[in-house]
Amino acid sequence: MSMVLKPVLVACLAASALASGTALYARDGWQDGGQEAASQRRQTGGLLPVRVIEARVKPMMPGAQYLGFDFDPQTNIYTLKFLRNGSVIWVDVDGRTGRILRKTGN
Repeated sequence: MSMVLKPVLVACLAASALASGTALYARDGWQDGGQEAASQRRQTGGLLPVRVIEARVKPMMPGAQYLGFDFDPQTNIYTLKFLRNGSVIWVDVDGRTGRILRKTGN
């Protein structure tokens, strides 16, 4: 799926779910962008804090504006988003080890 279509598809699905009055339910509870699940796993020692992940990845992205992160509680992967020269860059990081798994975009 192209990098442009993915965010559009996600936005459409989210809007559809909200409009119909239903909520997305994830394996660990109500879907909240993963922040609550990440917080719970951090407290039990299963994940690195997102601030540690950010401190490792941001210096590797010179000239890019940091936009924020998402967390997938099913895979324990943080996806950090950056913007450089009009292009969005996604960096997937293992939340347990801090290892960069994949980088997409320019």
